[in-house]
Formats: sequence, C-alpha cells, structure tokens
Amino acid sequence: MPYMKYTIIIEKGCESGYIAYALALRGCVSQGASREQAFNNIKEAMEIHIEALTEDKISIPKEISSTILDLK
Repeated sequence: MPYMKYTIIIEKGCESGYIAYALALRGCVSQGASREQAFNNIKEAMEIHIEALTEDKISIPKEISSTILDLK
C-alpha cells in the first residue's frame, strides 16, 4: 500500500469507550475500549477499506486539507 496520510477523529463514546473515524474515508468507523485501542482499530479498518476500494477499482479518496479553527 502506498504512503497515505489521513486525519482521524477519536471521540469519547456516549456510554463508554471511544469512537474513531476517518474524515476522508466516508463510512470508515471503528471503536475501542480505550483511545489507543480505537486508534489501532481505525488504522486496521482504514487499511481494509482502502484494500476493498482497490479491489473494486474505485479511486481512493485523498485528503485535500484540514484546518483547525480556534473559537473564542
């Protein structure tokens, strides 16, 4: 797999654990009991997601940019 860089979001779950998702890979979501587990699980989910896109000859989304906005 070629080198790719994606922004992921990891949030505390409503009831327990953590939810992780990749902004540029719609539908690619995972979870984990800890933040570290959620990180490892989303990495694996992203690899599988990209592999499936490749097998189906669908172009792999690239992250265009991300910006952090500070609100006061």
